[in-house]
Amino acid sequence: MTPEQYVQEKAAASGSSFYYAFLFLPPPRRAAITAFYAFCREVDDVVDEVQDPGVAQTKLAWWDTEVARAFAGEPQHPVMRALMPHAQPFGIEEGHLRAVIEGCRMDLTQTRYLDFPTLERYCHLVAGIVGEVSARIFGQTQPRTTEYAHKLGLAFQLTNIIRDVGEDAMRGRIYLPINELQQFDVKAHEIVQRQYSDRFAALMNYQAARARRLYQEALALLPAEDRRAQKPGLMMASIYRTLLREIEADDFRVLNQRVSLTPLRKFWLAWKVQALGRL
Repeated sequence: MTPEQYVQEKAAASGSSFYYAFLFLPPPRRAAITAFYAFCREVDDVVDEVQDPGVAQTKLAWWDTEVARAFAGEPQHPVMRALMPHAQPFGIEEGHLRAVIEGCRMDLTQTRYLDFPTLERYCHLVAGIVGEVSARIFGQTQPRTTEYAHKLGLAFQLTNIIRDVGEDAMRGRIYLPINELQQFDVKAHEIVQRQYSDRFAALMNYQAARARRLYQEALALLPAEDRRAQKPGLMMASIYRTLLREIEADDFRVLNQRVSLTPLRKFWLAWKVQALGRL
């Protein structure tokens, strides 16, 4: 299996909304974003699939070394061998990849967040940086597009947090800020034990309102000059905002189920943005 085949299978197997946006890119950009996304999946899987925190730390340290080795011209892993030919043409920097690793490392040492600014730093590493690199690959020409990409990445990550509250709690992680749990009188043990309540629904509505606001702010930041090039990000925004609306319509029953969109619906939403240019 070639490195290119490896990253293609890694990206497709995830079933992520991101994959559907990649389909409409020209081949060089599609190859670059697929390799970068596969890198993010590899690192994230270390945290989600390795039970022993010590082993996970060792694996993330290996990835740190592999990134340094790859930028020194000696990649070993098929993901890095697929990614490195695109690093210089699309402005992918060593620091970008290290930031993603650092964000995943936070998952091994931190399971609670005191307030939103603390959570926002984590989201920047695992999602904002991903947005920044993606925007470059898609064809960014305006500096302000980076700010748009950071904010859109934050909105995506908050949507993921809302969707995955129940699953994350099973892993011992609660990403909802502690001071906001206190504000709505929701106890951590209620989330861990999957106890749904009106208080929990009110807390989640508060989280959703923040995410909706961030989507609006992000889209307002996107320069008109880059709107066409950034269509893949707009496709993902359409998919994620639709997912958020589905979760809201279900009264935030996320403790015991995972709300998702069908592959056909994701493709339809992506196609609408590609064909009609609107969310």
